Amino acid sequence: MERVRVVYRKYDGSLHWNYETDRLGEDEHGIWVGAGRSTRVFKGTTLKGGPESPHVLLFPRQAWWTACFNAAPHRTEIYCDITTVAHWPSATEVTAIDLDLDVRRRRDGPVELLDEDEFAAHQVRYSYPADVVLAAQSSADWLMGAVEQRVEPFGSAYHEWLRLVS
Repeated sequence: MERVRVVYRKYDGSLHWNYETDRLGEDEHGIWVGAGRSTRVFKGTTLKGGPESPHVLLFPRQAWWTACFNAAPHRTEIYCDITTVAHWPSATEVTAIDLDLDVRRRRDGPVELLDEDEFAAHQVRYSYPADVVLAAQSSADWLMGAVEQRVEPFGSAYHEWLRLVS
């Protein structure tokens, strides 16, 4: 499998979450990469350790979000970051700007919109343009419904990909 470096940055360009994954493949939803328990996860340049459980990430081709699907028993089943459209500067690296808002579905609970306070603060701190704010809010609204209603890929489509890293 080909290795892919996943790089999330903040709006000012500073390095945020980043780590190496395996490219698993692609389908109508986008490009899938996976990370096992031995993956070394960094926040900026600081090693944060490994993931709680194996997971797969989905990078849709033209959407303002990315999605993480965690293997059980992780209590968060799906965690979506509202981001700029993912950019592939090469076949071995994908980057996106983290715009703070997140949508989470726990295995035993409702779908939640997270970090609205951080999004509001960073709109001021980083001077998010109006079109970025609108795209982020629209993506969050769409994701809340799609994740709650289990619209694919938030139903069962990710299970096959997750089996490749579990």
